[in-house]
Amino acid sequence: MLQGFKTFVLRGNVIDLAVAFVVGAAFSTLVGAFTKALIDPVVGIFLGGGIDAGTVTIRGQVIDFSMLINALITFFITLTVIYFVFVVPMNAYRKRTGQGTVDATPADVKLLQEIRDLLKEQQS
Repeated sequence: MLQGFKTFVLRGNVIDLAVAFVVGAAFSTLVGAFTKALIDPVVGIFLGGGIDAGTVTIRGQVIDFSMLINALITFFITLTVIYFVFVVPMNAYRKRTGQGTVDATPADVKLLQEIRDLLKEQQS
């Protein structure tokens, strides 16, 4: 039972997922701090400044447009950095090593092709 668990953990996918989770959490904290320290004040300046910057009150309900704009900016910053720091280098590495190609031929079709090739060899 322990050997099966060890094989599962050391297969690579679990380790990669754990590392990605930790990096994602740390990056989320970093982008959150960047947004709070820099983006929030800038958006507040453009939406009127002060405590109520970017908010509209209708029948006692507060609609906070600045929070929505900050969330969108944070989302796009996160996506951009993840794409250029992780996805682009990984795609380049896979292309360089040839790991990016996926053979979509089903196993039964491959087997039939091998049988066909062997029959052709025997007839020659």
